[in-house]
Amino acid sequence: MATITERALAATLDHAILKPELTRADVDAELDIAAEWKVFSVCVRPSDIPHAVERLAGTGVAVGTVIGFPHGTTSTAAKVAEVRQALADGATEFDMVINIGALRSGFDDAVAADIAAVVEAASGHVTKVILETALLDDEQIARGSRLTERGGADFVKTSTGFAGGGATAAHVRLMRENVGEGVQVKASGGVRSYADALAMLDAGATRLGTSGSAVILGEARRVDAGEESTGAVDASSY
Repeated sequence: MATITERALAATLDHAILKPELTRADVDAELDIAAEWKVFSVCVRPSDIPHAVERLAGTGVAVGTVIGFPHGTTSTAAKVAEVRQALADGATEFDMVINIGALRSGFDDAVAADIAAVVEAASGHVTKVILETALLDDEQIARGSRLTERGGADFVKTSTGFAGGGATAAHVRLMRENVGEGVQVKASGGVRSYADALAMLDAGATRLGTSGSAVILGEARRVDAGEESTGAVDASSY
């Protein structure tokens, strides 16, 4: 993938607003960035959902949230309760963290059942399953991807960004190879530049999680205008 237009790239972005230390003013600034650049969605902390829905009303930007975040070790019942509350608050997409320890232990049936319960609770809304690839080997990533499909989720996702590592093109390709056409791949963690975004899309991702949307799309805008991309960035990403 040589280039992608600003608008096409914006349609792949989930703007992350997840750091625990963010104040309401910080959250508002990020929500305004998402609206200004017309990204696909924001991914906010569960407690921020009602405010995000209100502030983004009429912008066309969807509001998503995280479930079992960031470790995935909450019970299935707790994850289901989180989804139900988030739905009631207005969220329309759910990024759940897989039970990482269960996956590493080989408890495949438990992992698939955990995913399936969240998918059912989401009532037809988009569910993404975060594997946390930095904590897994290739076999576990491949198996986790297949279990994501078995559980009925819409996306398999690389990372939370809170485990010391993020997406790599190699892991995105591995995930893409282990799910059917009905499951998409989301790359998140370390997607900080236009070049990073292109690499992840080229590897097979169709959605990108980042807190650097303005930097990435600003670079895409310059490319659209015929300016050479420098790849230089100054942004953090989840």
